[in-house]
Amino acid sequence: MKRRASADLEERPTTKKVAVETNGSTQFCDGLLQQAEEYHHQYVTSEPYKHGVIQNLLVPQLLRNVRTEIQANLSFTPKETDIYKIHQSGDLANLDGLDDSSLKLLPSLLTLRDALYSPAFRAFLSTVTGAGPLSGKKTDMAINVYTPGCHLLCHDDVIGSRRVSYILYLTDPDRPWRPEWGGALRLYPTHIHETDNGTKVKVPSPDFSVSIPPVFNQLSFFAVQPGESFHDVEEVHAHNPGSKDDDDSRVRMAISGWYHIPQEGEDGYVAGLEESLAERSSLQQLQSSADQLDRPPSSKHLYKSSNAETAEAVTRSVSVLEQADEEPTLSETDFDFLLKYIAPTYLTPDTLDSVSDTFSDECSIWLGTFLGKKFSSSLRNFTLQEESQVLPTEVEAIESKTAWRVARPPHKQRFLYQQASDATNQHIHDSPIRDLMQNLLPSEAFRKWLQLATGLTLSSYDLCTRRFRRGKDYTLATGYSGEESQLEIILAITPSHGWGGDEDAAPDGKTNNNQQPRGTMENPTDDASTITNRDIEELTFGGYVAYMAGEDAEVDSNDGHSSDGVEVPQDLGTGARASRPSTKKRKPEKADAAVYKASADDEDDGVLFSMPACWNTLGLVLRDQGVMRFVKYVSQRAPGDRWDIVGEFGVIRDDEQSSAGDQSESQQNARPRLILEHEESETEIESSDEDEDDV
Repeated sequence: MKRRASADLEERPTTKKVAVETNGSTQFCDGLLQQAEEYHHQYVTSEPYKHGVIQNLLVPQLLRNVRTEIQANLSFTPKETDIYKIHQSGDLANLDGLDDSSLKLLPSLLTLRDALYSPAFRAFLSTVTGAGPLSGKKTDMAINVYTPGCHLLCHDDVIGSRRVSYILYLTDPDRPWRPEWGGALRLYPTHIHETDNGTKVKVPSPDFSVSIPPVFNQLSFFAVQPGESFHDVEEVHAHNPGSKDDDDSRVRMAISGWYHIPQEGEDGYVAGLEESLAERSSLQQLQSSADQLDRPPSSKHLYKSSNAETAEAVTRSVSVLEQADEEPTLSETDFDFLLKYIAPTYLTPDTLDSVSDTFSDECSIWLGTFLGKKFSSSLRNFTLQEESQVLPTEVEAIESKTAWRVARPPHKQRFLYQQASDATNQHIHDSPIRDLMQNLLPSEAFRKWLQLATGLTLSSYDLCTRRFRRGKDYTLATGYSGEESQLEIILAITPSHGWGGDEDAAPDGKTNNNQQPRGTMENPTDDASTITNRDIEELTFGGYVAYMAGEDAEVDSNDGHSSDGVEVPQDLGTGARASRPSTKKRKPEKADAAVYKASADDEDDGVLFSMPACWNTLGLVLRDQGVMRFVKYVSQRAPGDRWDIVGEFGVIRDDEQSSAGDQSESQQNARPRLILEHEESETEIESSDEDEDDV
């Protein structure tokens, strides 16, 4: 649709101005606006925090007409970040900017917007919520469409001058929405926790306590409260294969938006209030982001040979290592030990040289068929057996009856985890996973192997087994704030087939880069009819891990994670990708079928490294400040749970090593770091050449 020229806007009053001058009450169901006190009583007694639900808000025919106009005339853009996956229209507050011919196509939508922001309804909503005056000048609304696989993860809606959040449902009135289809608005209770310095902070529970399914002509709303109004939108579930049901009716269409505090010139405007609210919001978010309240807690262990409580001890340990040999070597005992776990290919000098060369250039690599056949077979049998057991759904039952703990808070992460320090848990028994966690990964032999594979010197480790349940778990994008780079490993051990990534990781280690990524959309926008008839096979399952360049404008300086979400490319859910910051010409590499990486697209989309849910694959990433990391929400329709073991390894800096003795220039340059250039707010990253897909 075309926008009106600015001259046309000046010739006649805009619709928005007319809305402020008219009452708008005739569009609401009879007697509704006279029931403010009744709804107020329901609102103030609601749990887990104050919220309201109004059935039959407007004259039904108006909303039917709005649905018809939307389906016939509006287009939607598919959007996906770490926190949501939706189809969204433009800002409906800007409808006044459309030209006259376009406005004539949307008369009912204009009437609806004007009614929602009319003085009569704003006064009604202000009385119900007790939130104070609401602005009629600053409108803020959009149409969001959730099809199967779409979701919105836990957040509190606190941005800027927002005062009341609302959702008006436009689902099919002739085929009522069924709760088992998902798409519910879910509210999370908060609990007060005390930090080490005595500060009391509200932290949301990993379990929601109220679920509000969509209903045509239903308005759900709540006052925006920093650190308290946590909510999400449940994934819209796909139909079960073979059932008579289909997905065409599972289109959760809704108008969602916010009422803001009065703006300058409006009744109730208070100078400086918006700035004060922003400051309060930032303080609350800073407190609620305290890492000491996060689970799993940090569990860093120093290696015995670098049990360094002081910088001098670190230097001495490095000096001893360098004097003995310029790089670690695997003894016969080390080799025999590692051979119990790791595929023999990765213990040969040629393969280690190939891995080291690639990692030196790329700062990341992923290795297929990493564990040996015998050990990986027992590991897969164990994980499949675990998945066959029915888990409790609530946190308290999970942590009291199983070996798992639940990661939290949900506005950062949610998944099941085990740590090596959980050995006292009576539900934990010997298993291949415990064998990896307690024997292989923390061993001095594996440390040597990592150092040979990466060219880094490692001082500490922190290990965790994670299990991401279907329809529940994820981690949101969080920045790394350490002063020094750290080596991160991801041992992917997802036992189920059909994710799209494990097919790529062929047994011979080669990637299939010609595979069409599942979930790729041909067009950048969809009209409503396209959305309702989307083929179910185009759905992706999530579960991929991604490292992305953080942008200053998106990252909150207090806690290092994004408030609006980190936008991800549509093909990120399938296949691995890696980008290298180095601009130097790569030297010829030895071909080795067991080691591979996937090249990035030519377009710089900020993705530094990604790896889908897959089986028996090791990812190595050198992570620097500013690099965001997340695991995408695992869809309810995924073929199984996503499993991995992750490790964070401390890296001793070059200058600490050089303080123990002089190093050659080549030695000092052999410690690659993934460094982000922030000139002009962009990251300079060279894409991999297409002919370098295999190492």
